[in-house]
Amino acid sequence: MDDSHSPGLFERLSSLLQREPEDRQQLIQLLRSAHQRQLLDADALSITEGALAASQITAREVMVPRSQMEVIDMEDSLAEVIAHVNRTAHSRLPVIDGNRDNVIGILLAKDLLRVPRDDDFRLRDWLRPAMFIPEFKRLDVLLREFRVSHNHLAVVVDEYAGVAGVITIEDVLEQIVGEIEDEHDTGSDEGDENIQIEASGLYRVKAQTAVAEFNAAFGTQLHDEKSLTVGGLILHHLGWVPQCDEEFAIAGTHFQVLRADSRRIHTLLVKPPPHADPAD
Repeated sequence: MDDSHSPGLFERLSSLLQREPEDRQQLIQLLRSAHQRQLLDADALSITEGALAASQITAREVMVPRSQMEVIDMEDSLAEVIAHVNRTAHSRLPVIDGNRDNVIGILLAKDLLRVPRDDDFRLRDWLRPAMFIPEFKRLDVLLREFRVSHNHLAVVVDEYAGVAGVITIEDVLEQIVGEIEDEHDTGSDEGDENIQIEASGLYRVKAQTAVAEFNAAFGTQLHDEKSLTVGGLILHHLGWVPQCDEEFAIAGTHFQVLRADSRRIHTLLVKPPPHADPAD
């Protein structure tokens, strides 16, 4: 049997997309239809949806906020620098001179392997240039800039040129492909759904859930013009990264943090307000 004319994945997708979508939502619906017809597997669909979402999410929503930044001071000794790198297990750290608004460069942990162990250590000699970006830069644009500049970390600045936080290429990629766990990460969120009901009647919600999806699911009216995800909205509302088991309420909706690290929220337990009518 001659399979030379059997349509490949891209041919099948092209055929499906002959009905030109009029907006982003229609495009997503077509992609989900392709998944249902087994033209796309679940991973490919998830990555494609993540890539589309990246064009609507800003650095501010996924960055490590200023208060949670791990930094090295110019006055630190070599022993202090090495101890700090070992404690944080970060491969790149911003270096400041006096205060967090004065980031003068980035130290790569691997460069410490080449530092001579003598009294002549000058931290400034080992710094790489820092990459600065505005807090409302879209993630798809930032990813392209990371690739072109070969940087893996950027310092996020606000409208007054003050340091708002830092963001890494891993932070951006996790918004597209899902959480990337390494040997320093613990725990994971089971299931592909952003919102899942628990036996207790409460809801387990991933922090990356779009605010619009959250409102549609619970009949709420949460709103923040600067945040598209639930996690981003919470960070903006609180002004800090809440810790595991921390509880708080926003507009009558009760939240409890199930999983978080020093950089971001991962999973929440949600009790909708009494008047809410959660969708099935």
